[in-house]
Amino acid sequence: MKLQLFAALTLLMSASLRASEPATEKQSSTTMEKLELTQEWDKTFPQSDKVEHTKITFHNRYGITLAADLYRPVGAQAPLGAIAVCGPYGAVKEQVSGLYAQTLAERGFLTLAFDPSFCGESGGTPRYLTSPEISTDDFSAAVDYLLTRDDVDPQRIGIVGICGWGGFALNAAANDPRIRATVTSTMYDMSRVNANGYFDAMTPDDRYHLREELNALRTEDYRNGTYTRDGGVVDPVPADAPLFVQQYHDYYKTARGYHRRSPNSNEGLNRTNSLAFINMPILSYIGEIRSAVLMIHGEKAHSRYFSEDAFKRLTGDNKELLIIPGACHVDLYDNLAVIPFDRIERFFRQAFDNTRH
Repeated sequence: MKLQLFAALTLLMSASLRASEPATEKQSSTTMEKLELTQEWDKTFPQSDKVEHTKITFHNRYGITLAADLYRPVGAQAPLGAIAVCGPYGAVKEQVSGLYAQTLAERGFLTLAFDPSFCGESGGTPRYLTSPEISTDDFSAAVDYLLTRDDVDPQRIGIVGICGWGGFALNAAANDPRIRATVTSTMYDMSRVNANGYFDAMTPDDRYHLREELNALRTEDYRNGTYTRDGGVVDPVPADAPLFVQQYHDYYKTARGYHRRSPNSNEGLNRTNSLAFINMPILSYIGEIRSAVLMIHGEKAHSRYFSEDAFKRLTGDNKELLIIPGACHVDLYDNLAVIPFDRIERFFRQAFDNTRH
């Protein structure tokens, strides 16, 4: 009886809302924020002659305009399977996500590497912000855009999330059935690491003191009219720093992966970003993902436990965890001898084929 009453109330509420809705306002390209996009090739990887590269913009449902690099296989026949790529956390599209996108385009997919809201060439203020909700929605906004393209098969759209964006990708897949397949690479659960610290070493008292510190900083930021940043990857690396800190430095602070717009390569993200993640677990509903998921992690990665624990919560027989022998966290950023692109390609093709049955 209670369930029937709840269902009736839900229907009445929905009907009332529809009746009172104003006419829908269509957001055209003329109402989107105008972005200044760099036209020269300024990636951390060489340009491929097997793909066509263009710069495009799209918007999320918060009105933020996002900048992206579109990679299309030369001579490809439409409609194509399409893949949106983002990450790592604190990186830009000229780094890891662009490498993944270009490589997958060489293998026949139309791909999109985008800067998240508030970062890189994308719009949004304040700058260098991350958000459990908006950062997740950026993936669905990329899907919105891809679904408007005549050369994209709407039944074959996937996403790739790297590092912290792996967690956002899983969250997006749980909430957006239009996403037919998801790959995470060297995934971080940003809610878990902010609330519990690395390897869940923080106590409730530690967490309370962190909240005290961050909210005091929030007061100072408001008073000063600025947003304190976290400093990015430490440079120089202290002698007693953990190995993974040195590995981050080897990528973000050297010619290997440095980029002038990358928060990790420079002054970092907003320090108070952590507050939202402490209270908002982003992986709450990943057990309800019905589409295919491939999670990839390095055997030697300090972050491996994020993928292993998240994978245990996935359901269905279309989920796979792939551990790369000997690989550390950043090996999966740009080491083409380590990143399993053959397996990723096969995964997307199989998943997209299954959507047709």
